[in-house]
Amino acid sequence: MSDLTDLLNEERIALDVQVDTRDEALRAAGGLLESGGIADRAYTDAMIDNVETNGPYIVVAPGFAFAHARPSEAVHRTGMSWIRLAKPVTFGHKTNDPVTLVVALAAVDATAHRSAMAALAKVLGDPQKRAALDSVATPAQLLELLDDRPAASAEAAPASTSGAAAGSSTSKNLILTVCGNGLGTSLFLKNTLEQVLGTWGWGSYITVEATDTISAKGRAKEADLILTSGEIAKTLGDVGIPVKVIDDFTSTREVDAALRDSYDV
Repeated sequence: MSDLTDLLNEERIALDVQVDTRDEALRAAGGLLESGGIADRAYTDAMIDNVETNGPYIVVAPGFAFAHARPSEAVHRTGMSWIRLAKPVTFGHKTNDPVTLVVALAAVDATAHRSAMAALAKVLGDPQKRAALDSVATPAQLLELLDDRPAASAEAAPASTSGAAAGSSTSKNLILTVCGNGLGTSLFLKNTLEQVLGTWGWGSYITVEATDTISAKGRAKEADLILTSGEIAKTLGDVGIPVKVIDDFTSTREVDAALRDSYDV
């Protein structure tokens, strides 16, 4: 099994769930974590509070919301739940609404689930697999789909390493991907960014770190730039380095364009 399916089982998957609002969708996803013994109701409350505080940045790709909150005593073990909505629901995101898929993560720390998030980002970035997520008939079929290794993306074009590029005297060779608490959506963006850097041949030159808003403000001057959502960019404000807004955290094409705008390539 993959790292992703290690965190998810059929009992925490619900297809064609009837809800009318964003909070009802988050409650449904959190309820599966609660019934599975992954987390308490307080964690579901925290996931909703996270969106109310930081905005709908958890809608990381068209139609897909990744619900999460900080690790806390309300989390008993790391795990995920998955719901597909019977009808699309508006979360308030300017480009990625409406939402049809909601995945909730509860984690005991900020590191145990990183490989699983990378696997999920690759599935979402594969157009054929993303479409299949909306049509699978059973939880077993969903798990089978998630357990397959998606094809590598070929969206990003190779870049030269001239000018103010990786390894040059003007580059700090660090990029931060930022979300509200550093353990969820920023990992999606980190994975996509690393795919692009690998395609460029820059993977060994630039370090990518996923972090939260507080840490990003303190470390901004150590980095070349920050990649994040529009909502989190507003929270960060002026940190002294470029802050690039990414709408679809799984799009190598969008991340590629942001990098080309930042480096001399």
